[in-house]
Amino acid sequence: MKDLETAMPHYKQHPREVLSMDPIKFMVWLFLLASVMLFASQTSAYLVKRAEGNWLEFTVPAIFTYSTVVLVISSITMHWAYAEAKKDNFGKLRLAVGITFALGVLFMVMQVIGWGKLVEMQVYFVGNLAGSFFYVFTFLHLVHLILGLIALLNTLWASVKMKVHSRRLRRIEICATIWHFLDILWIYLFVFLLTFN
Repeated sequence: MKDLETAMPHYKQHPREVLSMDPIKFMVWLFLLASVMLFASQTSAYLVKRAEGNWLEFTVPAIFTYSTVVLVISSITMHWAYAEAKKDNFGKLRLAVGITFALGVLFMVMQVIGWGKLVEMQVYFVGNLAGSFFYVFTFLHLVHLILGLIALLNTLWASVKMKVHSRRLRRIEICATIWHFLDILWIYLFVFLLTFN
């Protein structure tokens, strides 16, 4: 045996560590990457079509600015929820997640009201591409937001069952990642639409 070890010393080496990642987190990051690519392609198409001319310019209703503020606040309350989970403050954790969910629903309602304001301004989904793109961007983000709200509900229910705490943070980490991404994505879209409208 010693002769074998002398002839092949690499057998003594420890096996290399295999890099691993939580499969759920990996799937979430893939989804977020796909979402980035989707919106990047849509904003590129927007710029190309706008450059072709025949573009309807309109003032973005103020309610979209207010809804942006609401979403930013919801990102702050989401961070608060994560901080309370790390400290095992279960009451504050549930309160923070509940407030984040309520603000998310409020954001959705405000977006729908914003669509109504656009219709009052005679900016329709069908007609000029400027209006079409605006509706598509906001609708696609809203679909993503619904997924975020589902993640929030799941986290809230888990926190009620005491399944979210300092030693089990995966669920709230995933939820926070999704929610902060949705916030950043909306800010990007909103600034883009204000800049290139």
